[in-house]
Amino acid sequence: MNSNYRIAAPELAVSKWFNAPTPLSLERLRGRVVFLHAFQMLCPACVSHGLPQAQRAQDIFRETDLQVIGLHSVFEHHAVMTPEALKAFIHEYRLTFPIAVDQPSDDGPIPKTMERYGMRGTPTAIIIGRDGHVEYHRFGIEDDMVVGARLATLLATPIPDFSAAVSETLGCTSDGCTIPDTQNGRR
Repeated sequence: MNSNYRIAAPELAVSKWFNAPTPLSLERLRGRVVFLHAFQMLCPACVSHGLPQAQRAQDIFRETDLQVIGLHSVFEHHAVMTPEALKAFIHEYRLTFPIAVDQPSDDGPIPKTMERYGMRGTPTAIIIGRDGHVEYHRFGIEDDMVVGARLATLLATPIPDFSAAVSETLGCTSDGCTIPDTQNGRR
């Protein structure tokens, strides 16, 4: 993905969650930095590099507002990569971050979230900024230092204060808020 072209992060299409007491959504995570890691259990680069990288990010940035999410995106070997097999895999590899099962496509092998993000395969790392836009999208193996630096930079960015913009739009002052007079173009 071209880093000069920022897109709003599409919502995740999930059929099941692991390691999450309630389902997560990008809409509810707005204001937080999200590190989304797409993987398959039978992908060697995912097992040797991608998942350990996601777990390290979870461990290193535990005291921040980073949300790490694993996305099990099965586009091959569907019969053996079931949710039950994934549950055992998560336990054996001691993965502690929330993991979503990408919803299967209605008409092909590529799952819905994978298609929405235009992923080319696994592993794929995606970083979503506080404003809900994709800041980083990378297929394949990426150096931990690069990913860590990108995460740290975004985490250092202050959480946007939307109250000032809302107050200005509504005509709010310390005395209260006025209702805009839309018929006469006045407040």
